[in-house]
Amino acid sequence: MGGENEAKKGSAELLILALLDERVVHGYEIGRLIEERSQGALRFNAASLYPTLYRLEGEGLIRGRWVEKAGQRRRRYYRITAKGRQTLATRRRDWLEFVRALERVARLSHA
Repeated sequence: MGGENEAKKGSAELLILALLDERVVHGYEIGRLIEERSQGALRFNAASLYPTLYRLEGEGLIRGRWVEKAGQRRRRYYRITAKGRQTLATRRRDWLEFVRALERVARLSHA
């Protein structure tokens, strides 16, 4: 296994794609939603979140566009692409298999 950093990177990608599959969201809100939905267990600071967003955009999995609103800072809103949806489906399967394997080995469901 690639270790905790690799797992966190993979989970960040899955979480970002899953959120963008629901709706168009700006970067700061992505981080806030992850923290909120995980009840504080998962946090991604800007230093780790934005490079992931840029990489996913570079890979064609998401698309961003700048939006300016009166009285607000300019924000980059992201949406998932068709390629991103395909990747999301694969990542969801992979993570489910990984979690099931952990459960079998560590007997997590019996703890």
